[in-house]
Amino acid sequence: MAAFPWHARSRNYVSESDMYKLESVPLDFGDYHPLKPITVTESKTKKMSRKGSTSSTSSSSSSSMMDPLSSVLDGTDPLSLFAAAADPLTTTDGIRKKRDKDDSSAVGSDFEQWSSKRSEILSRYTTTEKLSIVSGRKATTGGSAVSEKVRTRLEELDDLEEGSQKELLNLTQQDYMNRIEELNQSLKDAWSSDQKVKALKIVIQCSKLLSDTTVIQFYPSKFVLITDILDTFGKLVYERILSMCVDNRASLTDNFSPETVNDTAKETCLNWFFKIASIRELIPRFYVEAAILKCNKFLSKTGISECLPRLTSVIRGIGDPLVAVYARAYLCRVGMEVAPQLKESLNKNFFDFLLTFKQIHGDTVQNQLVVQCVEIPLYLTLYSPAIDWILQCIAYRAPEVLLTEMMERCKKLGNNALLLNSVMSAFRAEFIAARSMDFIGMIKECDESGFPKHLLFRSLGLNLALADPPENDHLQILNEAWKVITKLKNPQDYINCAEVWVEYTCRHFTKREVNTVLADVIKHMTPDRAFEDAYPQLQSIIQKVITYINDFSLLFSVEKFLPFLDMFQKESVRVEVCKCIMESFINALTLEDEKRLLATLINGFIKMVSFGRDFEQQLSFYVEARSMFCNLEPVLVQLIHSVNQLAMETRKVMRGNHSRKTAAFVRACVAFCFITIPSLSSIFTRLNLYLHSGQVALANQCLSQADAFFKAAVSLVPEVPKMISVDGKMRPSDAFLLEFLCNLFSTLLVVPDHPEQGVLFLVRGLLNVIQDYTWEDNSDDKVRIYTNVLHLLSAMTQETYIYHVDKVDSNDTLYGGDSKFLAEISKLCETVIAQILDHLRTLGKEETLKRQSQLALYFFNTILAHGDLRNNKLNQLSVNLWNLAQKHGFADTKTMVKTLEYIKRRSKQPDMSHFTDLALRLPLQSRT
Repeated sequence: MAAFPWHARSRNYVSESDMYKLESVPLDFGDYHPLKPITVTESKTKKMSRKGSTSSTSSSSSSSMMDPLSSVLDGTDPLSLFAAAADPLTTTDGIRKKRDKDDSSAVGSDFEQWSSKRSEILSRYTTTEKLSIVSGRKATTGGSAVSEKVRTRLEELDDLEEGSQKELLNLTQQDYMNRIEELNQSLKDAWSSDQKVKALKIVIQCSKLLSDTTVIQFYPSKFVLITDILDTFGKLVYERILSMCVDNRASLTDNFSPETVNDTAKETCLNWFFKIASIRELIPRFYVEAAILKCNKFLSKTGISECLPRLTSVIRGIGDPLVAVYARAYLCRVGMEVAPQLKESLNKNFFDFLLTFKQIHGDTVQNQLVVQCVEIPLYLTLYSPAIDWILQCIAYRAPEVLLTEMMERCKKLGNNALLLNSVMSAFRAEFIAARSMDFIGMIKECDESGFPKHLLFRSLGLNLALADPPENDHLQILNEAWKVITKLKNPQDYINCAEVWVEYTCRHFTKREVNTVLADVIKHMTPDRAFEDAYPQLQSIIQKVITYINDFSLLFSVEKFLPFLDMFQKESVRVEVCKCIMESFINALTLEDEKRLLATLINGFIKMVSFGRDFEQQLSFYVEARSMFCNLEPVLVQLIHSVNQLAMETRKVMRGNHSRKTAAFVRACVAFCFITIPSLSSIFTRLNLYLHSGQVALANQCLSQADAFFKAAVSLVPEVPKMISVDGKMRPSDAFLLEFLCNLFSTLLVVPDHPEQGVLFLVRGLLNVIQDYTWEDNSDDKVRIYTNVLHLLSAMTQETYIYHVDKVDSNDTLYGGDSKFLAEISKLCETVIAQILDHLRTLGKEETLKRQSQLALYFFNTILAHGDLRNNKLNQLSVNLWNLAQKHGFADTKTMVKTLEYIKRRSKQPDMSHFTDLALRLPLQSRT
């Protein structure tokens, strides 16, 4: 198919505006009366006298100037072929990549990743004791590089152990963490400078630190820090080998087979495993091999499945039970990443731990705890992160029968509280809830010396907040739990448990039981003003109560509710609680009419509040109102409009010349809108507010913020549903989407290109996003959108645009008619025209011929209004469209006659002689 280059006609908007203005006609005031109907009998136009212009005059009935953007009736759709030639917006591309990644991941989004536990462990397991670390000495450079290459593998690794290291003593926890971070960076630097042996030495050195338990309470945090380095090393090795596999990296998929890996990559991979096998000490050898476990994929299909059981057995050689359990946790972590389907190895790993669990109470451990002055309850908590993680991996999508097996093993170990707590934390809440009474029986038989029972009841309560136990057991479960909770003497222990079980009470019982629980909380937390240290838990209790008791008349009939509120004696906390209750009251309005009425009243109040010229106080009021009425969408919409208006008022006061202070203020207004819009449920409300707020940001010279709004709008377009609710009725969304796109294109004319993005990056991004939108088969909206694009691009080729934003340089100023810029626009236009013609060809069937005729004439008028018809190809295309519109007798004869008359009138204007030839080539066909 031959390409049709687009040549936009040159426009002089000032002359056109003058030409289309109506001449003033003297009014005879003798006949004038304000109530008398006015009849317009004639409207005269001024002739355009500028020589050389190709602009046209309109017919005598026209009173508005030709606008390249508003002259199109409908909106736009993306280019199907355009995606291959242009890059999509970063935002949309990122979303697509993330979705693809999620879809292909081995475990689902319901699996809690290790990264989410990392910060909690680092903040919980701290120490004030002095720490030590073995640090490698600075490596020599220059001539030593040659000897490094010829040194044998064992000599290279032994060099680490024979004098190339020193021990740093008396480090604080922060110093220790800083040194670990330095080692991590050293690893990356060594790798990037192609010092692979040095990188391996650093990893071995760090792994050795995991055998040190001299400051035992810090061990979980040390594990987190060291395994971060191991993870980095594992990724570097894998990526290195992967890059060697094939010449074209992109052709190697994630599920590649070892047969597709070349010999060089396999040899390099084997070399890494041989180096690691040469490490003499068990712990660093285990950890470093586990870190590159994924690399077995390059060697054989069964490599990982063979290595996992062997590494599991290797851990049996680690004597310290704490060190061993964290080694098992790391192996589970790596196993879930590279082979989550190999659950048998994970199960074997945990069952090995159970067999050696009695070591915890052995003499060696007890002597170590005596030396470090660590009590057994504290020591047992050090196991929780590792055991919880191992059980989470095992329990992930595991059948219910596995929980039964775990419970039996716990019973054989004497219902160890630590294990029992981890089991309840790992398995699905539904499984735990169904066996609530069994767990309560096991909790009763636990030894409380190492792990208090109230923590076990808390873990059980957390499960029962997510799933319901058998109905016949509801009351007995509550009684058994509360018998333990109410006996707790420590207020903090008490409130931590009570907070959880209040939700269970509210879910399954009446206000009488809720009142009893609240009375018990008041009884425990009032002495010595213990409530002052428990405001977060008390607020959580209030939130749970008002969540489950929606009837406020019933709520305030709970006798102990108001006395419970009296415990909030700190002013700021009391205000927050009252806000919470008020918001709940607002949400309790179930009828939409009530919500709309309430929103209308609130909006009326918001509009009336004014702080005069104190704009900062005005913005603070809007921020406070947003937090109060976050569940009333009409109020949020009003607040966004009010804040945008506040920004424009600031611009008006400063006459567009912002100071540093006012510039910061309008950016704060823009930020308010940007973070509020996503909370709205109506997609078209979000789209239009993104556009409106972007226009406000542009008017205030906040260019990067404006880009962010427009990008957000572009990213939202694919989410537009086919049907939307309008006044309670479901209607097609096409008309609303087209209207929005028309407005967006009109704005994009004056938005300057970002200096770090490509030419017309927003326009390209929008087109790429829209092409993913599936239009109805019987819809011609795509062609109308493409036509809108032609209007926009034609306007962009002009030396001076038809409108501008004050103090914002648009692309006409930035590019100054640069030939490369115009060439980019021309390419886009060619692609658009090709898509329009392709669509017209698809309408050649008998049942779609009328649509083909209408669209052909529609496109013809676009070329007539915006194209330079002195170009032969464009001229011929217009003739073909004219003939196609009449070919099958569906064209409206009156419309065709008027169009031809208009062309003939234009041909009489200066420099419009080519329209004479065009008119001769446009025959009028009779309908037959």
